[in-house]
Amino acid sequence: MSHTSRQKDKLVARVRRIKGQLEGIERALESDAACVEVLRQIASVRGAVNGLTAEVMEDHLREHVLEVETDKERRQGGEEMVEVIRAYMK
Repeated sequence: MSHTSRQKDKLVARVRRIKGQLEGIERALESDAACVEVLRQIASVRGAVNGLTAEVMEDHLREHVLEVETDKERRQGGEEMVEVIRAYMK
């Protein structure tokens, strides 16, 4: 069982909060809210997504790099993380 399966309820709750924040941005735009308010809401969503990303990355590193039994598993987990970081930084 992967770490995302074990923490599924917690992670899904975070995603739902982010979804609610995005819907708030949509409502703000539809109601012609002040641009500074929209920008604040966007910054909040960005922070929430970054927090979620950091949590899943940390869990991946712990489970698939630090707590594995073989060097092969450690190397594979590390390479997967490198791929994710490269995609995240684009």
